[in-house]
Amino acid sequence: MIFEKANESDIKDLTELRIAFLTEDYGEISADKLSRISANLPPYFRGHLNKDLFVYVCRNKGLIAGCCFLYISEKPSNPSFISGKTGTVLNVYTRPEYRKKGIARELMKMLITESEQMRLDFIELQATDNGYHLYKSLGFEDAVSKYHSMKYVTDHNNADKKQVK
Repeated sequence: MIFEKANESDIKDLTELRIAFLTEDYGEISADKLSRISANLPPYFRGHLNKDLFVYVCRNKGLIAGCCFLYISEKPSNPSFISGKTGTVLNVYTRPEYRKKGIARELMKMLITESEQMRLDFIELQATDNGYHLYKSLGFEDAVSKYHSMKYVTDHNNADKKQVK
């Protein structure tokens, strides 16, 4: 097996793996949403891959068996992130037939090593129950904050937004 960073020639496979990840993570996704997501991913990858999105892959005989994404963002410096550069781990995914072989662990070790070389202040992720112990074993800690995690869903997708009264 070969562990390395993805490149533009991998965009079709990265799109497929992202869809597989989302389908497992979210459960059933409507055909309309899957179609729109599939259409949005290749241009996104072309614009971001190896700029502010780094994808680490494991190849087995040419097939990408697993991947993980590192999205880099830069914000104004504060006491929690002096350099302003932080990373978010996304889409840690191994094809079902390759699971329990240490692929996700090796990919995450690559991601962590490169994050340190990039001098990121920290990397964060949201762990599923299945991935929690892997991330803990690699040194990730549960985040505790005095702040409430919140989001506002914009109006551009009315079909999916609950109406606020």
